[in-house]
Amino acid sequence: MRTPPRLPASLAAAVLAGLALWLSFPDHDSWWLAPVGVALLGAATLTAGAGRGFLVGLVGGLAFFVPTLSWSGVYVGEVPWFALATLEALYIALMSLVVGWAGRRLVGTGHRAAALLLVPLAWVAQEWARSTTPYGGFPWARLAFSQADSPLVHLARWFGAPGVTFAVAVVGTGLLAAGWALAGRRPLRVVVGVLLAALPFASGLIHLPTDGRTEAVGFVQGNVPQAGLDFNAQRRAVLDNHVRGSEALAERAPDDLTLVVWPENASDIDPFRNADANAEIRAVQQTLGVPLVVGAVLVEPPGANSNVSLFYTGSGEPQRYTKLHPVPFAEYIPHRAFFRMFTSAADLAGNFVAGTTIGVFDVPAPGGTYAALPTICFEVAYDGLMRDNVRAAGAKDSLIMVQTNNATFGYTAESEQQFAISRLRAIEHGRSVVHVSTVGVSGFVAPDGTVTGKTGLFTAEQGIGRPVLRSEQTPSDRMGEAPVVVATALLALLVLSAARLRRGVRVARDPSTPEDHPVA
Repeated sequence: MRTPPRLPASLAAAVLAGLALWLSFPDHDSWWLAPVGVALLGAATLTAGAGRGFLVGLVGGLAFFVPTLSWSGVYVGEVPWFALATLEALYIALMSLVVGWAGRRLVGTGHRAAALLLVPLAWVAQEWARSTTPYGGFPWARLAFSQADSPLVHLARWFGAPGVTFAVAVVGTGLLAAGWALAGRRPLRVVVGVLLAALPFASGLIHLPTDGRTEAVGFVQGNVPQAGLDFNAQRRAVLDNHVRGSEALAERAPDDLTLVVWPENASDIDPFRNADANAEIRAVQQTLGVPLVVGAVLVEPPGANSNVSLFYTGSGEPQRYTKLHPVPFAEYIPHRAFFRMFTSAADLAGNFVAGTTIGVFDVPAPGGTYAALPTICFEVAYDGLMRDNVRAAGAKDSLIMVQTNNATFGYTAESEQQFAISRLRAIEHGRSVVHVSTVGVSGFVAPDGTVTGKTGLFTAEQGIGRPVLRSEQTPSDRMGEAPVVVATALLALLVLSAARLRRGVRVARDPSTPEDHPVA
């Protein structure tokens, strides 16, 4: 059986693994370090056993999530930041416990290939777990979301974000296998490991279709008076910024402009309860002469708020989409009284309620009506929500709108991390994305993940593009949750097999040995 590294070496490898994973994400963008991180963590945990696996995984998870999620504490302090990072790190620890427990048994019984397979399967299962639990999960900083500039991202079209995570982990596992073989002076196995690491990169040859009609679409990044939690203290100023930006856009808009999109929180003054805000929005929509999508906060239902996208067409009341997945501990806080005992930041969270209906806005255009599909802020990170969004458009040509507000995260990597997720979603669903933020970054993403019209942080800018409109259902759309279900089921089978193999190992008694003398 392969002897696990000594604990200090394992902990050092875990720290290096976490840092490598952090550096693979924006705004460091060293995507190739993600497989290196997987390989290092695998080397430290695969034969470590359950207890050591948990400890080493926890250290690696903290080294990963503390810097990657540093934006979460930029204005609310260290306690919420470290609490979130620790919660996410616990999932890495539990994954490493399972890998260490089962891997030790599989390697010890000669099933080395099966032990290696644990690593990519466990990454997929772990990311699914933390994307769904607790309180609906927090699917940020998944391996797939580090790969927007990698050839591996092409796999999103076929297997979604879980497929990209699996590919990253397979590359890392190949590196691990090659390292093991090199240490054991087995050149043939080194070659096999290198080939395993290289194989997923063939996905870069997958054709990503970008054909389809185009329509002119604009967005307005209005900017805010100041960064931070008080960005909306001057709510009228934020609204006015977006009105002025729309007026500037109208002056240079092409005659065939079909839609203008404002970001989340563009109007934190409820236009249904404030006549001035309502009049201002309707007036600028008339100036634009095309439908306008406004991110707004409504003071409803009684005693609560709604984070909505409002679709103004120039006639009648605007259609609305209410955010289906408010962010726990930000837009609302479960068990507020309990968490208030630990931090006063608990009172900074909102009291937003979830919507119940997917939004589909029908936009008239010279080439025929198309669907604009609203997604608000962190919803872009949830696989199921994005897939349901696209499916709701049916056979209509459509594009995805990601409306977000990054003012509360200042000059951090959060904006770029979120924009990278939109790039993956464009490939995954074969749709163009118009990604618009109050403060940046904003831009247009084509169905192959390429970017145009990208803006800077904390600037007032407007963009006009001609995104491709498509109606296909990608293989990933059709498969739905199947990749996650299959990977998790295979992981469970491997773990059960490891348990059976362990129980099945028996030392045969020499028939010549008397029964009252146990075998040493």
